[in-house]
Amino acid sequence: MFGFGRLASYEYFGHLERALSERIREAGDDVAVHVAQVAPTASIRRRALTLAQLVAETCEEGGPGGGPIHLVGHSTGGLDARLLASPTASLARTSRGTPWQPRIASVTTINAPHFGTPLASFFTTVSGMRVLTALSALTVVALSVGAPPLSAMGALVAAFGRVDRTLGLDVKMLERATDALLHGIEGARSKEVRRYIAAIKEDSGSMVQLMPEAMDLFIAGVEDRPGVLYQSTASMAPPPTAGTLLRSLRDPRSAVSAGIFALLYAIASRYDRRYPCAAADAGEDNERGLARAFGRSPGEHENDGVVPVRSQIWGRLVWAGYGDHLDVIGHFHGDERGASGHTPAHVDWLRSGSAFDLARFASLMDAVAGGLLSSGRAWAGRPG
Repeated sequence: MFGFGRLASYEYFGHLERALSERIREAGDDVAVHVAQVAPTASIRRRALTLAQLVAETCEEGGPGGGPIHLVGHSTGGLDARLLASPTASLARTSRGTPWQPRIASVTTINAPHFGTPLASFFTTVSGMRVLTALSALTVVALSVGAPPLSAMGALVAAFGRVDRTLGLDVKMLERATDALLHGIEGARSKEVRRYIAAIKEDSGSMVQLMPEAMDLFIAGVEDRPGVLYQSTASMAPPPTAGTLLRSLRDPRSAVSAGIFALLYAIASRYDRRYPCAAADAGEDNERGLARAFGRSPGEHENDGVVPVRSQIWGRLVWAGYGDHLDVIGHFHGDERGASGHTPAHVDWLRSGSAFDLARFASLMDAVAGGLLSSGRAWAGRPG
C-alpha cells in the first residue's frame, strides 16, 4: 500500500537497499540487489509472478551453481515473497522456469499483513478506493517531489475526516484533492505519477486479498519452504491522542499529516474476533521479543497505521519497536545522508508520533542483515 519501486530519480527502497548492502559487504560477503517494479495494488499472484521473472533474469549472473537468493518484502511485498517461495504455490510459469528456487535461503517480511488488515476492507469500498488513490498520490508527491500543497492535504483531511460507522466520505472533495496534487507536478515526473495512480485504479486485486477473511485462505494454502529462514519485523505507533494532535499544530503540514495518520490508525485498529489479524499462537520467543520491545504484550487493536502489529509476525521475529508503516523502510524525519553522499535525506510525511530515528532504523537493519548473513552461510554449507 502506497509503495513503489522507482519513480523518476527517486528510489522508494533506496535507504533499505543501501543499509542492507553496506552491512553484508562489511561482513565480507558480496551482494547484488534488485528491486522489483510490481503493480502497486495488483493481486498477490500477479505481483509474485513479476518477482519470479526478475529473479529468473538476474540470478543467471551466478550460473546454475550461483549463491543464495534472499527475498525481502515490505508490506504486501512480504506476501509476494512468501508465495514465490512456497513449494505449494501454482504460479504461471515464466519462460525461464524456476530452477533457482532451491537457491532461496531466506524470506524477510517487513511489516507485512500476514493475517490481513482492516484497512484493506475499507479500501475495497467505492469511497475507500478513492481514499487509497488520494493517499497514494500524497505519498508519491511527498517523498519524491517534495512537500505537497497544503490545500490538497487539507482537502483530503476534510473529506477523509468524515469517516464514521458507515464510512461516509465526501467523494467529490477527494477527487478534487487528488487532481490538485497531480496538477502541481510538471514534466516527465508528472507522467510517471499519473501512470502509477492509473495502475491503482486499473487493478486493485490485492486490496480484496488483504482483507482478513481472504488472508485466512492464503494462510491455509501457502506453505513455508523447508530449509528456508523466515524472519519478520513488526512495529506499531503510539495510539493517536488529542495531546499528540495538539503538539502537531505548531506546523500546518504536520498537523494535517497527523490527522491523516490518526484516521488510518483508527480504521486499522478495528477488530473482528472471527478474523483477528493475528496468529492464534505467536510463539514464546516472539512473545518475549514483543515484551522486550514494548514492555508489555501488544493488544489486537495496536498497529503501524496500516497493519495490526500482530498481523506482521511470521517465522522468527527478529526486530520489534515503535514506528509506523513507512518509518521502517527509511521514510522518517531526519536529514542525515548515507556515507556515499547519494542517499536522499530521510523524509517523513506520515506524522505518527513514533519518534523513529536513525538509531532505531540501524538496529532494524542490523537484525535483518544478520538473518541474511546467517541463512546464506547455512545455505552454502548444505550437502550437495
